[in-house]
Amino acid sequence: MNTKIKFKNKNESYSQFFPLLKKRVDSYFTENNIDKKANSSMVIKTIAMLLMYFIPFICILVFSLPFYVNLGLAIIWGFGLAGIGLSVMHDANHQAYSHNALVNKILGYTLNMVGGNAYTWQVQHNVLHHTYTNIHGHDEDLDAGIVVRFSKGAAHKSWHKFQHYYAFALYSLVTISWVVIKDLKKLMKYDRENIYYGQTTTAKELSIIIFSKLAYLAYTVAIPLMFFDVIWWQYLLCFLTMHLVAGVILSLIFQPAHVVGEAEFPMPNDANEIENAWAVHELLTTANFARKNKILNWYAGGLNFQIEHHLFPTICHIHYEALAPIVKQTAEEFGLPYNEFDTFSAAIASHYHVLKELSVDETAIAA
Repeated sequence: MNTKIKFKNKNESYSQFFPLLKKRVDSYFTENNIDKKANSSMVIKTIAMLLMYFIPFICILVFSLPFYVNLGLAIIWGFGLAGIGLSVMHDANHQAYSHNALVNKILGYTLNMVGGNAYTWQVQHNVLHHTYTNIHGHDEDLDAGIVVRFSKGAAHKSWHKFQHYYAFALYSLVTISWVVIKDLKKLMKYDRENIYYGQTTTAKELSIIIFSKLAYLAYTVAIPLMFFDVIWWQYLLCFLTMHLVAGVILSLIFQPAHVVGEAEFPMPNDANEIENAWAVHELLTTANFARKNKILNWYAGGLNFQIEHHLFPTICHIHYEALAPIVKQTAEEFGLPYNEFDTFSAAIASHYHVLKELSVDETAIAA
């Protein structure tokens, strides 16, 4: 990303959309005497996610259980890791969990606790993804290197013609990539491009990355193998299973929110402008799914309410279900789309079809 993009509203009829929507959302909280940050339900959910992560882990280490039981526990362990990412660190790193910055920082560091890094995530997600949603070359959530093609702006490679078959398997490697290399590569990239989040230095963040990853590998790998009565290959297979499960879950929650047929992938004009106001751009590039699914609403941290999240990222996700009708009604009043899928499976199917569409080389067809 070499230059910043400007959002310029070319349609005056949309100019009052976000001011009116914000007023209505603020009124909802005021009239119902509700705080925009976490409530008791959110605190209970946070505890549940942490327990879902640590209890299976401890059981695998402490109890002499059959291998197949441990593999089942590893799957639950993976659900716990993904749940921390979806429902705890996500809100905290958006400053949406608490009015207290220290609380947000501590809970945001739960990402470091499970092998990732809060700082690089904030740059990629808060700064680049939320600002430049679905804009190739700017939104790094569209950047899967050369392995998977998420937009027509990405160069087509010969192996992409199979990506709708192999992409879902590769999604399982997401959290392993966090642990091994991604955060270090991203930090160096952001340093070269002078992209920062908050008051910090690359040296400071590098030291945090190294320390936290060594600590993570110590308590999840080294200590279990050195001090607990586990069969090394069985334990490592459980550890790998946990990460594979978490990677699939996280990817299947995040990808259907933007890389779907209903979402647009706009590109800036010659003046480096997106010809819509930012809030309108978010509606056009984002989709909700399964918002009546109570289990998914609870587990996914409100990320199936991606429209509400993108418009109001500093409001705790626990409130998005109540805000959705307000957002949808206001969008419809202005003739703006409110992209949504009734079911989770429909959203995944749409994501699959986009992967299949992008598996084709458009330049070859044109030629």
